Amino acid sequence: MAILFDQFGREIEVKKRPETREIAVTTIRDRWSNYPSGGLTPQSLATIFKEADNGDVARQAELFEEMEEKDAHLFSELQTRKNAVTGLDYDVAPFSESAEDKKIRDFVSDCVFGLDSFEEALLDLLDAIGKGYSLAELLWRIDGGKAVIDRIAWVHAKKALFYERGAANMWQKSYEVPKILTEAQPIEGESMPAFKLVYHRYKARSGYDTRAGLLRVCAWMYLFKNYGIKDWVAFAEVFGMPLRLGKYDPGATKEDKDALRAAIYSLGADAAGIISKNTEIEFVEAVKNAGTNNIYETLANFCDKQMSKAVLGQTATTEGTPGKLGNEDAQDRVRHDLIKADCEALSSTIRRQIIRPLVGYNFGWDKSLPWFKILYERPEDLASLMTVYKGASEIGQPISQEHISERFKIPLPAKGETVIRPPAGQPSGPGGGFAPLAAKHDVDEFVDALNRKVVAGEYSESDVDNAIRLFAGLGNQDPGTLRRLNLLADKLRPPGCDRTMTRVVVAAAGQIAPAGELDAADHISAALSATAAPVTDALMASLKSLVESAGSLEEIREGVINLYGEMDPAELGAIIARAMAVAEMAGMAEVKDETGG
Repeated sequence: MAILFDQFGREIEVKKRPETREIAVTTIRDRWSNYPSGGLTPQSLATIFKEADNGDVARQAELFEEMEEKDAHLFSELQTRKNAVTGLDYDVAPFSESAEDKKIRDFVSDCVFGLDSFEEALLDLLDAIGKGYSLAELLWRIDGGKAVIDRIAWVHAKKALFYERGAANMWQKSYEVPKILTEAQPIEGESMPAFKLVYHRYKARSGYDTRAGLLRVCAWMYLFKNYGIKDWVAFAEVFGMPLRLGKYDPGATKEDKDALRAAIYSLGADAAGIISKNTEIEFVEAVKNAGTNNIYETLANFCDKQMSKAVLGQTATTEGTPGKLGNEDAQDRVRHDLIKADCEALSSTIRRQIIRPLVGYNFGWDKSLPWFKILYERPEDLASLMTVYKGASEIGQPISQEHISERFKIPLPAKGETVIRPPAGQPSGPGGGFAPLAAKHDVDEFVDALNRKVVAGEYSESDVDNAIRLFAGLGNQDPGTLRRLNLLADKLRPPGCDRTMTRVVVAAAGQIAPAGELDAADHISAALSATAAPVTDALMASLKSLVESAGSLEEIREGVINLYGEMDPAELGAIIARAMAVAEMAGMAEVKDETGG
């Protein structure tokens, strides 16, 4: 046997295999109750609490059970508190990224998620919120040489025994972890074997577990509310219906009086009756005092609000709001710090009392334990977050595509996958919709998208400013890519904007490539392209009109000859000279790139 310490620091002996028999068997006697809420008074409630303080929690557990059954408001608030946790997703994560820890995680996940009763067990363990503690028994079985949990059985809170009965001084014989009343030990109780009992504690405040439950706080409000409702019902019974008063003449006979009495009784039960013309029935309404007729409802509402504060941490969402249907989400009705505390306490219990023996029996007691996590954090507002990132991009803040992918949980496209593109001319982000292409350095697709916009005639002066930002966002590029972008930038220059286009080209040359990577040829090429743009743009516009209007290739050939003949020889010569210079520099650069010289 291995000697270990449990979650309470007690030394325990652990066998190689868990105890497979069911010990805390549920019997017909567990259904019996003393119904301590019947005729409950402040004196009897105090007595019940004193018994629990001494370790005998049976009557307190039964009272708390009845309180949930009898008070609809209290039941609703406790259900909301529990559902705020059980409605969340949960996961089992490895202790580390090692292969062994991942293997242990996979085994534990299969065991936990394979339990049909696991969600029910979570709800049963959350019963500690009201009662201060909750109990469950692990029913083990051996499957293929592995110790696995077959079922997690709920154990009624009244079966716990926190002191040794018959001891001279029960405070010297009190238990931090209770014994359980079983068929074998229905009086003295039985200490459960190691990792057989799941004992979940709700630590709302410092003190003993038997005094920590929220229902202990709510019990006094429950009592006062019941007093008020009892009187309210009695008042309604007496004054809810008008008094039926019969009047008879002084000379009426006994038979006349009996007939009048019968008629009055019939009116109360059947709302119908017959009487003599000589008699009279008067309905007297109860006098209602506006200052006192609502005192019972006021008391009941006050008690409800106090219980809501204790259970949910607030009262703002317990009643309906005008113009709203209410908060359907249970998490919106419970203060978030309470949800966090409930989730973390429950996760700790599951990890230390359920996952720990699963790992210990099957992999060894010295192995690291996986983490059980209840995902209680509220989801981020990704739409608002996207607006922040968009604004940062528009002011020139560099943001990597990898960071965006990780932040928004959108995987980067793998090689060969089809990438979704916005329709031509429709922006998808800052910079006219080309920022995603620029951010992922997909130059070819970036150029194609921008070319489509130019061909469609949808570019404008603002695209010039966008181009500057986009070129800057491309990051470090080789000189060959820079030249391609410079040629593309020429197309973005609107007629008469030669200075603006020069600004685009120079900005692109200075921002795309790192310092020291651009040589003189790059800058000269950019300047030559910019200064030639006014003439070349006019020439290209004439050529486009010629091609569109010509009916045959011969007409195009003749039109081109005539077009060049109409040009100023000085301008044509300047264009040819600039083109030759750019071509020569480009050729020299390519040779340099290929030879590495």
